[in-house]
Amino acid sequence: SASLDFITGDYDLITFHGRHLMERCVLRTPIEEIAQTAGSRRGASSHQYNPFAIIAERDTSAETGNCYAMGLVYSGGFQAEAEKDQFGMTRVQIGIQESGFRYPLGAGETFTMPEAVLAFSREGSDGLSLRLHDLIRDHLCHDPYRGHSRPVVLNSWESAYMDIDRKVLLKLAREAKKLGIDMLVVDDGWFGNRNDDNSSLGDWFANEEKLGCTLGELIRDVNALGIRFGIWMEPEMISEDSELYRAHPDWAMKLPGRAPVRGRNQLVLDLAREEVREYVFQSICNVLDQGDIGYLKWDFNRSIFEAYSPGADYQGRVLHDYVLGLYEILDKVIKRYPELLIEGCSGGGGRFDLGMLYYTPQIWTSDNTDAVDRLRIQYGTSFAYPPSCIAAHVSRCPNEQMGRITPMNTRGIAAMYGAFGYELNPALMTEEEKTEAKRQIRDYRKFETLIREGDYYRLSDPAAVPFCGWEFASKDGREALIHAVVTDLQGGGPVHYVRVKGLIRGAVYRDSETGAEYSADILMAAGIPLPFAPGDYQAHRFHLQIVESEA
Repeated sequence: SASLDFITGDYDLITFHGRHLMERCVLRTPIEEIAQTAGSRRGASSHQYNPFAIIAERDTSAETGNCYAMGLVYSGGFQAEAEKDQFGMTRVQIGIQESGFRYPLGAGETFTMPEAVLAFSREGSDGLSLRLHDLIRDHLCHDPYRGHSRPVVLNSWESAYMDIDRKVLLKLAREAKKLGIDMLVVDDGWFGNRNDDNSSLGDWFANEEKLGCTLGELIRDVNALGIRFGIWMEPEMISEDSELYRAHPDWAMKLPGRAPVRGRNQLVLDLAREEVREYVFQSICNVLDQGDIGYLKWDFNRSIFEAYSPGADYQGRVLHDYVLGLYEILDKVIKRYPELLIEGCSGGGGRFDLGMLYYTPQIWTSDNTDAVDRLRIQYGTSFAYPPSCIAAHVSRCPNEQMGRITPMNTRGIAAMYGAFGYELNPALMTEEEKTEAKRQIRDYRKFETLIREGDYYRLSDPAAVPFCGWEFASKDGREALIHAVVTDLQGGGPVHYVRVKGLIRGAVYRDSETGAEYSADILMAAGIPLPFAPGDYQAHRFHLQIVESEA
């Protein structure tokens, strides 16, 4: 899809590797006389590598130096490769994964490669990110909320998991309303005979016996409380214990004559087949037509191990046809429901790519909701993807995945990175935590436009220094919001200074949080000192606004 040749010079390759619960970690390596390859053979862009790379001159930093970006607008298997040849020339390429790919063309037939986004900056990786963020947010994402407030959501997963019914969900909705939350999202467990992850994927009809009502009645009851309604689906998957599988076992992707390979106890539907795509689309419509549903969380919780479709002329084309089938369904959904906000998810951040962002303008960044781990995940994600695409929630404490204990304020600031929400049971919160949550929501509404549309700057690398700082600055430089979390508290340690970016030189700024005034030149040269606060993982906020000259 893209190939860049650099005639001379020494370059580094910056890629973004990871795993489930720790996606998009930054890796910078010199490009030498050996091929470096990053990619996915998993049927999706994957947790392990991201279809995005930066080529930076050897001395390029965050703020200075030439660097280039390549991002593939594709959600399937990909391959990125960099190599220096025997004459000192560097070549970097990105495109569809070659392994297992075969797509013969007959006379007059054509094949359309996925697009790639390219960017260049003379102002280091900061400048590169600013260009990419504006491009992706303003020109690539299909976003029904562009320029408007997105709903603050409460997702039911870490509140109740699959133990949900009308009583539980309405209690969540009432508690959410008290906090100022806009929308309740009903996660897994509402459909078929779904009480664990062994059954019912593909049976997208409400379990009325379990819920105690129809889906339409549940939606109306939630709406009557002044809360909007959202829902979770995993449309690409099928359970062997399901009505769909019993009727159409051949719709599941599996090799003939072999026991299927399961992931999370489920199989993948063959979206390369038209009849399967039509079933999936109609199933989604049947759900969304039950009432006023404003949000759909679209999940994909396993990789594709068996790329086989009985209707394919060449099995080497199946994975690509699958991705095209997915895009076809998503395209039909957003055209039929233009006001619907779709959040992408793939076991968290396993399909966080430009292809999905066209249809789903925000993506669940990671299944790891631990505030401290999220700092590193969100840091790596931000090199390519704008904060408006990064879904981040305040979760329960101790954290469900890590068991880590972090202050409520810190969890709120870590989640105030993009699309803000909650992943807990408000009824189990203390009165102090509820008061804090109300304040967090007010703060998010106050700063939302700046977070969504401002220039984003990384102020420190959380893997390299004992704090993580980041900033949202207005395009005209007259306002800035700085957040910082201390990740390693040491007795008698030095004061940490967070060096601010994007301000107007010569100007004076006042912090609306404290009333203190600062010189922009000093803030950008030396930084703002983080006050000492006892206790682990303390977070700080500075809201800087330019002081108008009386002259």
